Amino acid sequence: MNSKLEQISSLTFSVTEKDAGERLDAFLAHRIEGWSRARLQRLIEDADVLVNGRIAKPSYRLRPDDTVEAELTASPPCEFAAENIPIDIVYEDDDLVVVNKPAGMVVHPAAGVESGTLANALAFHFAKLSTVGGAARPGIVHRLDKGTSGLLVVAKSEEAHENLADQFRAREVFKSYIALVHGRIERERGQVDQPIGRDPHNRTRMSVVRSGRPALSIYQVHQYLERFTLLNVELKTGRTHQIRVHLAWLKHPVVGDEVYGSGRDKTVSDPIVRSKIAQLNRQFLHAEKLSFRHPHTNKEISFSADLPAELSALLDLIQRQGRNTV
Repeated sequence: MNSKLEQISSLTFSVTEKDAGERLDAFLAHRIEGWSRARLQRLIEDADVLVNGRIAKPSYRLRPDDTVEAELTASPPCEFAAENIPIDIVYEDDDLVVVNKPAGMVVHPAAGVESGTLANALAFHFAKLSTVGGAARPGIVHRLDKGTSGLLVVAKSEEAHENLADQFRAREVFKSYIALVHGRIERERGQVDQPIGRDPHNRTRMSVVRSGRPALSIYQVHQYLERFTLLNVELKTGRTHQIRVHLAWLKHPVVGDEVYGSGRDKTVSDPIVRSKIAQLNRQFLHAEKLSFRHPHTNKEISFSADLPAELSALLDLIQRQGRNTV
């Protein structure tokens, strides 16, 4: 399983007397080539820009000696091409598409991934997609990890893209995942409200860090199993690897997660279950439900996607093995 994050460029600027009074978004627009002011405003609103270690608004007026930190996803160093890759279309109209992404597929090209992505497939199957995210990210409004399956909304027009992005930023989109974790989570309902940032000891990982971006995950126990817990997890923010990091922080990592699992998969006592987990080549995390306001009609629409066959098979096996031990 590829555990690398996409390439991130971390930039730091020191504000001088000459820069004092300038808006934060304008300040960055003058210094970061190839990024529009509107795109930078979205970056600031998504808390990927900090001033003196704190979240700020695009309209923040800079002061002398302020320190501005920005994390930018690097543009993929490759020629982007449409590719005839099958995709599972759950819903489509003139404004948007909802797809059910399989595990193993990267959402868009990034460092080290030049083809075979969902973006490549979308470019082949749809003549018109939003270009707000750039040519290599046609219609992409939000993402799922490579090893996570489930629902994604894709925008066909710039207007739909901006509307949907606003809903995500305002935390108005309902995103619910199903996750199988190691151990028994005693509290049937709970939340993890812990900031997430790049791990200071390993820059290819994310972790709960005091200087990180705000992140909120809400969980509810769906079913207790022998040595495992099946959860429904609602995302209120969309940080990189958020659910995986938060559940690992709770000491209940997601089954099949080679990056944040701390080797728990290899300690499963039942050899049959342990072998089945090893064969997954993905984490047991699936974006099961998605609801948002339609950007054209403003009416709420909701979608769901069943567990993929490989996750259902593992779940059935664990349930059978648990009954056999009683």
